[in-house]
Amino acid sequence: MKTGIADLPLHYGKAPRWLFELMKSLAREITSIIIYEYGAEEFLRKLSDPFWFQAFGCVLGFDWHSSGLTTTVCGALKEGLKGREKELGLFIAGGKGAVSRKTPLEIENFGYLLKVNPEKLIYASKMAAKIDSSALQDGYQLYHHCFIFTKNGLWAVIQQGMSEESRYARRYHWLSEKVSDFVCEPHFAICCDQKGKVLNMVARESERARDSIVKITKEKPDIIISEIRNLKMPSRHYITLEDIETKNLNKILIKTYENQPDNFENLLSIKGIGPKAIRALSLLSELIYNAPPSTRDPARYSFAHGGKDRHPYPVDRENYENSINFLKETLNSAKIGYYEKLRAFRRLSKLFG
Repeated sequence: MKTGIADLPLHYGKAPRWLFELMKSLAREITSIIIYEYGAEEFLRKLSDPFWFQAFGCVLGFDWHSSGLTTTVCGALKEGLKGREKELGLFIAGGKGAVSRKTPLEIENFGYLLKVNPEKLIYASKMAAKIDSSALQDGYQLYHHCFIFTKNGLWAVIQQGMSEESRYARRYHWLSEKVSDFVCEPHFAICCDQKGKVLNMVARESERARDSIVKITKEKPDIIISEIRNLKMPSRHYITLEDIETKNLNKILIKTYENQPDNFENLLSIKGIGPKAIRALSLLSELIYNAPPSTRDPARYSFAHGGKDRHPYPVDRENYENSINFLKETLNSAKIGYYEKLRAFRRLSKLFG
């Protein structure tokens, strides 16, 4: 399930090369110690915790609220562990921008070292991205997708989207051992400051809408089009004139009818079914079956913008302090230089001094 979402202000530029090299070294040693002591699976659980991940980024040298923390920490992990994947039993694929599109190939390339079929991992990677871009339409365009997995098939996803309107980024965490249903309440600890009405097809209260959409996809397109011609279209901020134009609806309905999906997850997995198609189908579910989707933003509490001054929101201090204490213990065992370790401790102390 998703174990966290965080809204972060966009920071431009990138880490200087000398700092990134230190980040790689520190990330490698911390990760190695955790895996040797607790196992690769436990390291994935730590990454899926947004509090731990944020504290980890601060240890490596990032501002606690910087959006660049996500992409650079994932990049430092991937580069730092390169060549040690077999030894540690941990593998990292994907990244920012065009690199994210290479995720399936990178997973496949590690296939000979895995005890599971890599196709299952590739599917999970694609579904995580598809859900956060199409099934949950919250105004953030995904531009970063990092897929971390073990030889036994446990996986985690850390991906990030950008809102052009607010100039903020939102981070999404996934952890496979908690996923019981890709399309119903996959969230566990969702953290962000900015909330609004969104198209949330993975909310529990969207269950009727999901079922109705599947029924619609099994009907002949001309029957559906004829039913909605004389119906009054409701006003929805996520619905545009383009979404409800008959020609576009017909294309969507033909495509889904040809595939005959068994459930909403199967529908999402169809190539070419993206945000516009889901918006149109959600509208049809409301018009025909009176089954409107949820518009609830899945955010539950603030994290990224809270701090020790409690402005504008207090963070969950207990969780954050637990993450910091864990990292302090790990740093004590890490095989890094004295000065690098000292600087890392100083950064930790600034979080809750």
